[in-house]
Amino acid sequence: MKHLLLRLEPVIWLLFGAGIMVGTILLPGYLLTMGLGVPLGIVPEQALSYERLHGMIAHPIGGLVFRGVALALIALPLWKGAHHLRALSVDFDGHDRDGLVGGVLYLIAVAGSVLGILAVIRL
Repeated sequence: MKHLLLRLEPVIWLLFGAGIMVGTILLPGYLLTMGLGVPLGIVPEQALSYERLHGMIAHPIGGLVFRGVALALIALPLWKGAHHLRALSVDFDGHDRDGLVGGVLYLIAVAGSVLGILAVIRL
């Protein structure tokens, strides 16, 4: 398992880096808009109306962008978390179980990503 993880390391780092980007750029903007902007009345009520959002998602390009962003917000933080937990395990003298822990964590990230893909496709 350790050999497979070493061969997949560039792909894992790519997903980890993308997860960091999503976690630091897109997710805070979404949380600020939905968590503070809407309740405080900063975002106009009609900006998030069903008709407006349905019109944007019904358009082919808008639907593609929406599904891509939704998938990025679901799947990429899973890879970031899996990689951080693997590094934490190694930091706590887990060198001997790194292959097992890494394999389990990355399988959880794969399963979550597949479930995220299926959920976004069903939208």
